[in-house]
Amino acid sequence: MQFLITAYDGTDNDALSRRMRVRPSHLENMRKVMENNKILCAGGIISDEGKPVGSFLIMDFPSRESLDKYLETEPYVTEKVWESIKIETCNPVILDNEMGE
Repeated sequence: MQFLITAYDGTDNDALSRRMRVRPSHLENMRKVMENNKILCAGGIISDEGKPVGSFLIMDFPSRESLDKYLETEPYVTEKVWESIKIETCNPVILDNEMGE
């Protein structure tokens, strides 16, 4: 089951510095998740000023419960970088320049 996760950072004065402080742990965690082929696409959401303000991920998990379990250990969640998280099921049609069904 594929999920689109759209997560926005906090808007307090320390939000950007908190993101930068936690980012190495987040990327290390992403590498571990990638080993299990759970990430189809991921990246940052950038403001008009060119600053990171959130993240987007398309992930593949067997169930919403297994995705929620992953999120419980995600550093951007545990360290309160992401303030607002929206999760939707999705159907990626084009991945790696290949069209699916």
